[in-house]
Amino acid sequence: MTTCLVINAGSSSIKFAVFDAGLTRSIAGAVKEIGGAAELQLGDRHAAVTAPDHDAALGLIFAALEDNGVAPGDVTVAGHRVVHGGAELTEPVHVTAAILDELGGINSLAPLHNPHNLAAIRALMRRAPDLPQVACFDTAFHATNPEIAARYALPSTVLGQMRRYGFHGLSYAGLVEQLPLLSGRPLPRRLLAFHLGNGSSACAILDGQSVASSMGYSPLDGLVMGTRAGALDPEVVLTLTERLGVDEARRVLSHEGGLKALAGQSDMRELLTDPSAAARFAVAFYCYWAARNGAGLIPAMGGVDAVVFTGGIGENAAPVRREICEHLKWLGVAISDDFNATNGPRLHLDGTAIDLWVVPADEERVIARDALQLVGKLR
Repeated sequence: MTTCLVINAGSSSIKFAVFDAGLTRSIAGAVKEIGGAAELQLGDRHAAVTAPDHDAALGLIFAALEDNGVAPGDVTVAGHRVVHGGAELTEPVHVTAAILDELGGINSLAPLHNPHNLAAIRALMRRAPDLPQVACFDTAFHATNPEIAARYALPSTVLGQMRRYGFHGLSYAGLVEQLPLLSGRPLPRRLLAFHLGNGSSACAILDGQSVASSMGYSPLDGLVMGTRAGALDPEVVLTLTERLGVDEARRVLSHEGGLKALAGQSDMRELLTDPSAAARFAVAFYCYWAARNGAGLIPAMGGVDAVVFTGGIGENAAPVRREICEHLKWLGVAISDDFNATNGPRLHLDGTAIDLWVVPADEERVIARDALQLVGKLR
C-alpha cells in the first residue's frame, strides 16, 4: 500500500499526517512543546510525553502511527514542508546529501524556519535511512513572479540572494486546486488571495500562477501578523539594530511585533472577544493593513475577479473577513452576513462584480500529492 507521511516541523513542534495514494488523510496529529512540557496530539486525544528534541519527537510519531496500524515499512515516502528553497529550488525535490547541503547554505534566508525543517529531515534520515524524502517549498509557488515584481532596486554588487521570494506558497497552491471544486466554477482568472493566520500574506494569482506577493525576502514583510509587524520603513529596522543589536532586533521583529505589540496578545480569537480599546484597535489595524496591502497587488493582475480567504483567521474569523471586505467595497465587493456567519465557502451576494470565497488551507495534502508524484517517478 502506497502511503505518504507528511511532516511540518517548527522550532518546538512537529505536525504530521498520513495520506494514502488517493490523498485520503487517515491519521493526523502533532508533537508540541518539544524540549519542554511536550504533548502528543493524535486526533482529539492529547497525552503528556517526553520529547527533548526532534529525533525523540519523531520516535513518538512512529510509535503512535504503529499503534494505529501504520508500521514504518508501510510508509512509501515522507514529504516535508520547507519554508525557503532560495532562487534555485522552485519545485519539490528528492532529498539527497547534496540537497541537504544546498539547503543548509540558505538557512540565513529563513533562520527561524529552515533549520527546524532540516532538523526533522535529518532526524528522519537517522531513523529510516532507506525511506525516500521529498522537500516541498513555500517559496516555489511564487517562482512565477516576473522580475519586475521580484527585484529590489539595489546595486547588483550588494544584492546577492536578496529578492522578493514570497511565502505561504503551499497554501496558495492548494487554494488554486480546491477553489474550482468548492465553487463548481472555473478558477477566476484574476484572484486576490489572503492567507490569514499567525503568519499572514496576500497573493495576486493570475491564470493560476502567482504574479506578486505581499511578502518579500523573508516572512517578515507585508501584512500585520500575530507577532510580526509586517512592512516597515528600513530606517526603523536599522535604528532597532543600532539600539538592540542584530540578534535582539531580529527577536523583536519576529516575536514581539504585530498584534502582540498592539494588544498584548497574538491570538485573534482572544482579541475578537476582548472588549478593550487596545484589542479593538489591534483588530482594526490588522484588517486595515491587510486590505491596503492586498489591494496594492491588484495592478499586477490588471484587475480582480475574486477575493479568497484561507488560513486559520481567514477561515474562521467572520468579523475580520467582514472588515477587510468593507475596506474593499470600492472594488465592488459585497459580502453576505448570512454566508459569512457560516464561514462560507461562498461569501458574496448575488449579482456582485467580485466573488468572495473561503477555502480551507491544506498544505499537508499538497505536500502529499507532490511527494507521491515525485517518488513515483523515482521508481
